[in-house]
Amino acid sequence: MQSIFYERARDVPHALQLGSQPGARYIGGGTNLLDLMKGDVEHPARLVDVTHAGLDRIEALPNGWLRIGAVARNSDTANHPLVRTRYPLLTQALLSGASPQLRNMATMAGNLLQRTRCPYFTDTAFDKCNKRMPGSGCGAREGWQRMHAILGASDACIAVNPSDMNVALAALDGVVAVAGQRGERRIPVTEFHRLPGNTPQFDTVLQPGELITGVELPPPQFNRYHYLKLRDRASYAFALVSAAVLLQMDGNTISHARVALGGVAHKPWRVPAAEALLTGVQLTDDVGRQVAAAMLAGASAYRDNQFKVELAQRAVVRALRNAAEGREAA
Repeated sequence: MQSIFYERARDVPHALQLGSQPGARYIGGGTNLLDLMKGDVEHPARLVDVTHAGLDRIEALPNGWLRIGAVARNSDTANHPLVRTRYPLLTQALLSGASPQLRNMATMAGNLLQRTRCPYFTDTAFDKCNKRMPGSGCGAREGWQRMHAILGASDACIAVNPSDMNVALAALDGVVAVAGQRGERRIPVTEFHRLPGNTPQFDTVLQPGELITGVELPPPQFNRYHYLKLRDRASYAFALVSAAVLLQMDGNTISHARVALGGVAHKPWRVPAAEALLTGVQLTDDVGRQVAAAMLAGASAYRDNQFKVELAQRAVVRALRNAAEGREAA
Protein backbone atom coordinates (compact mmCIF):
# COMPACT_ATOMS: atom_id res chain seq x y z
CA MET A 1 0.00 0.00 0.00
CA GLN A 2 1.33 3.44 -0.95
CA SER A 3 1.74 5.92 1.88
CA ILE A 4 0.04 9.28 1.42
CA PHE A 5 1.11 12.36 3.35
CA TYR A 6 -1.48 15.04 4.16
CA GLU A 7 -0.51 18.64 4.86
CA ARG A 8 -2.66 21.75 5.32
CA ALA A 9 -1.48 24.98 3.70
CA ARG A 10 -1.98 28.12 5.79
CA ASP A 11 -1.67 30.56 2.85
CA VAL A 12 -0.70 30.66 -0.83
CA PRO A 13 3.11 30.88 -0.33
CA HIS A 14 2.93 27.93 2.05
CA ALA A 15 0.79 25.99 -0.46
CA LEU A 16 3.31 26.63 -3.23
CA GLN A 17 6.14 25.47 -0.99
CA LEU A 18 4.31 22.23 -0.15
CA GLY A 19 3.10 21.77 -3.72
CA SER A 20 6.63 21.85 -5.09
CA GLN A 21 7.48 18.56 -3.40
CA PRO A 22 7.59 15.38 -5.53
CA GLY A 23 4.23 13.68 -5.94
CA ALA A 24 2.26 16.56 -4.40
CA ARG A 25 -1.30 17.36 -5.45
CA TYR A 26 -3.51 20.19 -4.26
CA ILE A 27 -6.89 19.16 -2.86
CA GLY A 28 -10.03 21.15 -2.10
CA GLY A 29 -13.34 19.32 -1.85
CA GLY A 30 -11.86 16.10 -3.21
CA THR A 31 -15.02 15.17 -5.11
CA ASN A 32 -13.03 14.12 -8.19
CA LEU A 33 -9.48 13.45 -6.99
CA LEU A 34 -10.46 11.11 -4.15
CA ASP A 35 -12.68 9.09 -6.50
CA LEU A 36 -9.77 8.68 -8.89
CA MET A 37 -7.46 7.69 -6.06
CA LYS A 38 -9.92 5.04 -4.87
CA GLY A 39 -10.21 3.80 -8.45
CA ASP A 40 -6.40 3.42 -8.71
CA VAL A 41 -6.25 6.06 -11.47
CA GLU A 42 -4.47 8.83 -9.52
CA HIS A 43 -1.53 8.08 -7.21
CA PRO A 44 -0.42 11.25 -5.37
CA ALA A 45 2.24 10.82 -2.71
CA ARG A 46 1.26 13.99 -0.88
CA LEU A 47 -2.04 15.86 -0.55
CA VAL A 48 -1.83 19.60 0.06
CA ASP A 49 -5.11 20.87 1.51
CA VAL A 50 -5.70 24.45 0.31
CA THR A 51 -9.13 24.98 1.88
CA HIS A 52 -7.61 27.08 4.70
CA ALA A 53 -5.33 29.19 2.48
CA GLY A 54 -7.68 32.18 2.26
CA LEU A 55 -9.00 31.37 -1.23
CA ASP A 56 -12.73 31.14 -0.52
CA ARG A 57 -13.84 34.76 -0.92
CA ILE A 58 -16.19 36.05 -3.62
CA GLU A 59 -15.70 39.78 -4.07
CA ALA A 60 -16.24 42.65 -6.48
CA LEU A 61 -13.02 44.26 -7.70
CA PRO A 62 -12.49 48.02 -8.16
CA ASN A 63 -12.28 47.63 -11.96
CA GLY A 64 -15.80 46.16 -12.14
CA TRP A 65 -14.66 42.56 -12.37
CA LEU A 66 -15.75 39.81 -9.97
CA ARG A 67 -13.23 37.49 -8.33
CA ILE A 68 -14.31 34.05 -7.15
CA GLY A 69 -11.81 32.31 -4.90
CA ALA A 70 -10.43 28.95 -5.98
CA VAL A 71 -11.95 27.04 -3.05
CA ALA A 72 -15.33 28.80 -3.04
CA ARG A 73 -17.85 25.98 -2.99
CA ASN A 74 -19.98 25.51 -6.09
CA SER A 75 -23.19 25.89 -4.10
CA ASP A 76 -21.97 29.09 -2.44
CA THR A 77 -20.91 30.51 -5.81
CA ALA A 78 -24.18 29.62 -7.54
CA ASN A 79 -26.22 31.30 -4.81
CA HIS A 80 -24.03 34.34 -4.16
CA PRO A 81 -25.98 37.58 -4.75
CA LEU A 82 -23.29 39.04 -7.04
CA VAL A 83 -23.23 35.90 -9.18
CA ARG A 84 -27.01 35.50 -9.35
CA THR A 85 -27.56 39.12 -10.36
CA ARG A 86 -24.54 39.78 -12.57
CA TYR A 87 -23.73 36.34 -14.01
CA PRO A 88 -26.93 34.25 -13.87
CA LEU A 89 -25.60 32.03 -16.68
CA LEU A 90 -22.96 30.74 -14.24
CA THR A 91 -25.62 30.07 -11.62
CA GLN A 92 -27.67 28.09 -14.16
CA ALA A 93 -24.66 26.02 -15.21
CA LEU A 94 -23.54 25.26 -11.66
CA LEU A 95 -27.02 24.21 -10.54
CA SER A 96 -27.36 21.87 -13.51
CA GLY A 97 -24.30 19.89 -12.47
CA ALA A 98 -23.84 17.06 -9.97
CA SER A 99 -26.09 16.85 -6.89
CA PRO A 100 -26.66 19.32 -4.01
CA GLN A 101 -24.38 17.24 -1.78
CA LEU A 102 -21.53 17.34 -4.29
CA ARG A 103 -22.02 21.05 -5.00
CA ASN A 104 -21.70 21.68 -1.27
CA MET A 105 -18.19 20.17 -1.37
CA ALA A 106 -16.88 20.84 -4.89
CA THR A 107 -14.76 23.95 -5.44
CA MET A 108 -14.23 26.34 -8.35
CA ALA A 109 -10.66 25.16 -8.96
CA GLY A 110 -11.65 21.52 -8.62
CA ASN A 111 -14.42 21.98 -11.17
CA LEU A 112 -11.99 23.65 -13.57
CA LEU A 113 -9.65 20.67 -13.18
CA GLN A 114 -12.37 18.02 -13.31
CA ARG A 115 -11.13 15.07 -15.32
CA THR A 116 -12.99 13.24 -18.05
CA ARG A 117 -15.60 10.62 -17.23
CA CYS A 118 -14.56 8.47 -20.19
CA PRO A 119 -14.90 4.88 -18.84
CA TYR A 120 -11.67 3.84 -20.56
CA PHE A 121 -9.91 6.41 -18.35
CA THR A 122 -11.76 5.87 -15.07
CA ASP A 123 -11.80 2.04 -15.17
CA THR A 124 -8.34 0.48 -14.89
CA ALA A 125 -9.70 -2.82 -16.17
CA PHE A 126 -9.28 -1.29 -19.63
CA ASP A 127 -5.67 -1.49 -20.76
CA LYS A 128 -5.92 1.17 -23.49
CA CYS A 129 -6.05 4.81 -22.43
CA ASN A 130 -3.48 7.33 -23.58
CA LYS A 131 -4.69 9.78 -20.94
CA ARG A 132 -4.05 7.32 -18.11
CA MET A 133 -1.19 5.36 -19.69
CA PRO A 134 0.47 7.40 -22.47
CA GLY A 135 1.28 5.28 -25.49
CA SER A 136 -1.19 2.50 -24.70
CA GLY A 137 -3.79 3.54 -27.29
CA CYS A 138 -7.34 4.88 -27.13
CA GLY A 139 -9.83 2.18 -26.22
CA ALA A 140 -12.80 4.41 -26.94
CA ARG A 141 -12.00 4.76 -30.65
CA GLU A 142 -12.65 1.04 -31.18
CA GLY A 143 -15.10 0.71 -28.30
CA TRP A 144 -18.12 2.62 -26.99
CA GLN A 145 -18.12 6.30 -27.99
CA ARG A 146 -21.61 7.58 -27.17
CA MET A 147 -20.39 10.27 -24.73
CA HIS A 148 -17.27 11.17 -26.66
CA ALA A 149 -15.92 14.11 -28.65
CA ILE A 150 -17.08 15.20 -32.10
CA LEU A 151 -14.81 18.29 -32.25
CA GLY A 152 -11.10 18.81 -31.61
CA ALA A 153 -10.35 15.14 -30.98
CA SER A 154 -7.24 13.30 -32.13
CA ASP A 155 -6.18 9.74 -32.87
CA ALA A 156 -4.74 9.68 -29.34
CA CYS A 157 -7.92 10.65 -27.44
CA ILE A 158 -11.62 11.37 -28.00
CA ALA A 159 -12.56 12.16 -24.39
CA VAL A 160 -14.62 15.23 -23.45
CA ASN A 161 -14.41 17.78 -20.66
CA PRO A 162 -17.31 16.90 -18.32
CA SER A 163 -17.84 20.26 -16.57
CA ASP A 164 -20.95 22.43 -16.93
CA MET A 165 -19.26 25.33 -15.13
CA ASN A 166 -16.38 25.45 -17.59
CA VAL A 167 -18.77 25.99 -20.51
CA ALA A 168 -20.38 28.98 -18.80
CA LEU A 169 -16.99 30.44 -17.80
CA ALA A 170 -15.78 30.16 -21.41
CA ALA A 171 -18.85 32.03 -22.67
CA LEU A 172 -18.35 34.68 -19.97
CA ASP A 173 -14.72 35.26 -21.03
CA GLY A 174 -13.55 34.24 -17.57
CA VAL A 175 -9.90 34.36 -16.58
CA VAL A 176 -8.10 31.84 -14.34
CA ALA A 177 -5.71 33.39 -11.82
CA VAL A 178 -2.70 31.15 -11.15
CA ALA A 179 0.25 31.38 -8.74
CA GLY A 180 3.54 29.53 -9.06
CA GLN A 181 7.16 29.62 -8.05
CA ARG A 182 7.84 31.98 -10.98
CA GLY A 183 5.06 34.38 -10.02
CA GLU A 184 1.45 34.93 -10.98
CA ARG A 185 -0.29 34.75 -14.33
CA ARG A 186 -3.83 35.09 -15.70
CA ILE A 187 -5.06 32.59 -18.27
CA PRO A 188 -8.29 33.04 -20.28
CA VAL A 189 -10.62 30.09 -19.68
CA THR A 190 -10.78 29.59 -23.45
CA GLU A 191 -7.02 28.90 -23.38
CA PHE A 192 -6.83 27.07 -20.06
CA HIS A 193 -7.91 23.61 -21.26
CA ARG A 194 -5.98 21.84 -23.99
CA LEU A 195 -7.07 19.80 -26.98
CA PRO A 196 -5.63 16.26 -26.71
CA GLY A 197 -3.26 16.21 -29.68
CA ASN A 198 -0.52 13.68 -29.03
CA THR A 199 -0.36 14.38 -25.28
CA PRO A 200 -3.88 13.80 -23.89
CA GLN A 201 -2.48 13.14 -20.41
CA PHE A 202 -2.27 16.94 -20.01
CA ASP A 203 -5.73 18.44 -19.55
CA THR A 204 -4.69 22.06 -19.01
CA VAL A 205 -1.81 24.48 -19.52
CA LEU A 206 -0.93 24.51 -15.81
CA GLN A 207 2.74 23.93 -15.03
CA PRO A 208 3.86 21.53 -12.26
CA GLY A 209 3.32 23.06 -8.82
CA GLU A 210 1.11 25.91 -10.04
CA LEU A 211 -1.95 26.69 -7.94
CA ILE A 212 -5.25 28.15 -9.12
CA THR A 213 -6.05 31.05 -6.78
CA GLY A 214 -9.33 32.20 -8.32
CA VAL A 215 -11.49 32.91 -11.33
CA GLU A 216 -12.16 36.47 -12.50
CA LEU A 217 -15.16 37.57 -14.57
CA PRO A 218 -15.32 40.81 -16.58
CA PRO A 219 -18.11 43.35 -16.01
CA PRO A 220 -21.48 42.10 -17.32
CA GLN A 221 -22.01 42.86 -21.01
CA PHE A 222 -25.18 40.91 -21.82
CA ASN A 223 -28.88 41.21 -21.00
CA ARG A 224 -30.02 37.78 -22.22
CA TYR A 225 -28.65 34.38 -21.27
CA HIS A 226 -29.44 30.69 -21.28
CA TYR A 227 -27.70 27.45 -20.31
CA LEU A 228 -29.14 24.35 -21.97
CA LYS A 229 -28.05 20.88 -20.87
CA LEU A 230 -29.16 17.79 -22.78
CA ARG A 231 -28.59 14.53 -20.91
CA ASP A 232 -29.96 11.03 -20.45
CA ARG A 233 -31.80 11.82 -17.22
CA ALA A 234 -32.92 15.00 -15.50
CA SER A 235 -30.51 14.96 -12.57
CA TYR A 236 -26.94 13.92 -11.77
CA ALA A 237 -25.92 13.09 -15.32
CA PHE A 238 -23.17 14.49 -17.49
CA ALA A 239 -24.13 16.38 -20.63
CA LEU A 240 -24.41 14.67 -23.97
CA VAL A 241 -24.38 18.23 -25.28
CA SER A 242 -24.71 21.58 -23.52
CA ALA A 243 -24.91 25.13 -24.84
CA ALA A 244 -24.22 28.41 -23.06
CA VAL A 245 -25.54 31.55 -24.76
CA LEU A 246 -25.11 35.24 -23.91
CA LEU A 247 -26.79 37.97 -25.96
CA GLN A 248 -26.82 41.75 -25.74
CA MET A 249 -30.08 42.79 -27.33
CA ASP A 250 -31.22 46.29 -28.21
CA GLY A 251 -34.88 45.78 -28.90
CA ASN A 252 -34.99 42.79 -31.23
CA THR A 253 -31.47 43.28 -32.57
CA ILE A 254 -28.40 41.48 -31.21
CA SER A 255 -25.41 43.78 -30.81
CA HIS A 256 -22.99 41.07 -29.68
CA ALA A 257 -23.11 37.46 -28.54
CA ARG A 258 -21.20 34.57 -27.01
CA VAL A 259 -21.90 30.88 -27.61
CA ALA A 260 -20.06 27.93 -26.03
CA LEU A 261 -20.69 24.21 -26.37
CA GLY A 262 -19.99 21.48 -23.83
CA GLY A 263 -19.94 17.70 -24.08
CA VAL A 264 -18.45 17.86 -27.58
CA ALA A 265 -14.70 18.34 -27.08
CA HIS A 266 -11.75 18.10 -24.71
CA LYS A 267 -12.44 21.74 -23.78
CA PRO A 268 -15.39 24.16 -23.92
CA TRP A 269 -15.96 24.93 -27.60
CA ARG A 270 -16.11 28.53 -28.84
CA VAL A 271 -16.11 29.65 -32.49
CA PRO A 272 -15.72 33.44 -32.83
CA ALA A 273 -16.77 33.33 -36.49
CA ALA A 274 -20.06 31.73 -35.49
CA GLU A 275 -20.67 34.37 -32.83
CA ALA A 276 -19.97 37.12 -35.39
CA LEU A 277 -22.95 35.88 -37.45
CA LEU A 278 -25.20 37.16 -34.65
CA THR A 279 -23.86 40.71 -34.64
CA GLY A 280 -26.37 43.31 -35.81
CA VAL A 281 -29.13 40.87 -36.75
CA GLN A 282 -32.51 39.84 -35.46
CA LEU A 283 -32.63 36.25 -34.32
CA THR A 284 -34.57 33.85 -36.51
CA ASP A 285 -34.39 30.09 -36.72
CA ASP A 286 -32.54 30.45 -40.03
CA VAL A 287 -29.90 32.64 -38.34
CA GLY A 288 -29.73 30.14 -35.50
CA ARG A 289 -29.13 27.28 -37.91
CA GLN A 290 -26.35 29.23 -39.63
CA VAL A 291 -24.69 29.81 -36.27
CA ALA A 292 -25.12 26.13 -35.35
CA ALA A 293 -23.57 24.99 -38.63
CA ALA A 294 -20.58 27.28 -38.06
CA MET A 295 -20.19 26.01 -34.47
CA LEU A 296 -20.12 22.40 -35.69
CA ALA A 297 -17.92 22.96 -38.75
CA GLY A 298 -15.40 20.15 -38.99
CA ALA A 299 -17.28 17.85 -36.62
CA SER A 300 -16.27 14.22 -36.89
CA ALA A 301 -18.29 11.48 -35.22
CA TYR A 302 -17.86 7.78 -34.49
CA ARG A 303 -20.32 4.91 -34.72
CA ASP A 304 -22.05 5.54 -31.39
CA ASN A 305 -22.04 9.35 -31.26
CA GLN A 306 -23.08 10.38 -34.77
CA PHE A 307 -26.34 11.70 -33.30
CA LYS A 308 -24.40 14.33 -31.33
CA VAL A 309 -23.66 16.41 -34.44
CA GLU A 310 -27.34 17.11 -35.10
CA LEU A 311 -28.10 17.23 -31.37
CA ALA A 312 -25.47 19.93 -30.86
CA GLN A 313 -26.82 21.97 -33.76
CA ARG A 314 -30.34 21.74 -32.39
CA ALA A 315 -29.05 22.70 -28.93
CA VAL A 316 -27.49 25.88 -30.31
CA VAL A 317 -30.71 26.90 -32.08
CA ARG A 318 -32.84 26.18 -29.02
CA ALA A 319 -30.48 27.89 -26.56
CA LEU A 320 -30.33 30.99 -28.77
CA ARG A 321 -34.11 31.12 -28.97
CA ASN A 322 -34.54 30.57 -25.23
CA ALA A 323 -32.00 33.30 -24.44
CA ALA A 324 -33.65 35.79 -26.77
CA GLU A 325 -37.06 35.06 -25.27
CA GLY A 326 -35.79 35.16 -21.68
CA ARG A 327 -36.74 31.57 -20.88
CA GLU A 328 -35.46 29.79 -17.78
CA ALA A 329 -32.77 27.12 -18.13
CA ALA A 330 -33.87 23.59 -18.98
